[in-house]
Amino acid sequence: MSIVLYWHPMSSATPIACALAELDVPHEHIKVDIKAGEQRRPDYLALNPNGKVPTLTVDGAPMFEALAIHLWLGERFGVDRGLWPKAGTPEHLQAMSWSTWSYVTYGAVLVRLQVATQGEEALRSARHAEAASAGLDALLGLLDARLATQPWMLGNDYSLVDLIVGSVIGYSAYLGAPLANHGHVRDWLARVQARPAMQADA
Repeated sequence: MSIVLYWHPMSSATPIACALAELDVPHEHIKVDIKAGEQRRPDYLALNPNGKVPTLTVDGAPMFEALAIHLWLGERFGVDRGLWPKAGTPEHLQAMSWSTWSYVTYGAVLVRLQVATQGEEALRSARHAEAASAGLDALLGLLDARLATQPWMLGNDYSLVDLIVGSVIGYSAYLGAPLANHGHVRDWLARVQARPAMQADA
């Protein structure tokens, strides 16, 4: 199986690079220089019509959207490596739910914070930033409650769910999400970020 990751450093492709490292999946890295506009070249748009990274090709067949790639990697490689639960188990339902929660539910509010604080000047708003921060605080409370009862997202053992959710939470901390009142989340995030695979974006 030939796997190629189209990627740019310090981008939304970074968690995919980390997941491939965590799973020890042989693959090729191809850098797409998004600062130079290479993501808009016709040959790249043929793989990813969004003109963004990441893109993963499997024997030449392209896949895009980071969450979709994560879930495929979990199903294809994670089960055998003990990093993703088997289909049909309660843990698998939780893996799908929390992974999607991080990218969709939490991610939607995070975008609001990003636009209000770092978007175009006309879209920046202290009031909207405060509202988004409050929304993230409530969602972090849900995550904190879960991590108060277990060390990792699915229980006693690390899994790709920790990498997936941790990547989103880590980025939100960089943008100023209110992690200060959520000690369990902070401690868990530090453990996730300390894993060697989390340094694989190179």
